[in-house]
Amino acid sequence: MNSTKTFYLVFSLLGGLILLFIIGPLVGMVFSTSPVQLFEAVGEAEVRNSIWLTLWVSMAATMVFAIAAVPFSWLLARKNFRFKQLVLGIIDLPVVIPHSAAGIAVLGFISRESAVGKMASSIGIDLVGNPAGIALAMAFVSIPFLINAARDGFATVPEKLEKAALNMGASRFRVFMSISLPLAWRSVVSGFIMMFARGMSEFGAVVIVAYHPMIAPVIIYERFSSFGLNYARPVAVLFLAVCLVFFIFLRLITNRIGTYGNSQNV
Repeated sequence: MNSTKTFYLVFSLLGGLILLFIIGPLVGMVFSTSPVQLFEAVGEAEVRNSIWLTLWVSMAATMVFAIAAVPFSWLLARKNFRFKQLVLGIIDLPVVIPHSAAGIAVLGFISRESAVGKMASSIGIDLVGNPAGIALAMAFVSIPFLINAARDGFATVPEKLEKAALNMGASRFRVFMSISLPLAWRSVVSGFIMMFARGMSEFGAVVIVAYHPMIAPVIIYERFSSFGLNYARPVAVLFLAVCLVFFIFLRLITNRIGTYGNSQNV
């Protein structure tokens, strides 16, 4: 066996170990849950409500923050300015700090004594223990994924195309909507999905801001701490299955849109 084949074989074996490490616990969890336990979890209104709350709040947070995050990502990709590296470091902060600390930070930001909390209270909204507070906690820890992915996508768009359109009289906004965004579409959507997924899986920050109403990660933890592994596992498997179906659906929609867009361009 020559050195090249040995090289690929060693790397393949190392990759196989990593895949086994990822797949093993998930497969073990699924096969340790009986169909009866799974159907019992499906039949519980509390479980269904928590999964539905997790899905729609995470999606809402992603859609709302994307309105500002995507244009900001274009700016980061196109413009060099003083303290840009500091700005990029700030964007990545929620990824590296402990999520319990992130929850405490968000709680202080939206508490009843804070300026934001008082503004919300003036219109009858208490952000703590509210889906809106959950959305803010989810967005805080997940928005770096959208910004970084979208920024990388915009960076790959040839700037000369944008300049050519501007020279032909198109407005900057029209250039962004008709050239920059369509060409960076896949990266933007990938970041959108990653932000949604990260927000949906968040526990540490959310549990500090709002233990109730319980999202799926919180109810899984609550059942594990109160009743043990066997009671929490079926909910975890059900949530995993819903996430898998949802992400397959999102990827299929994304691929279909991309294929349609490419055929239109041809």
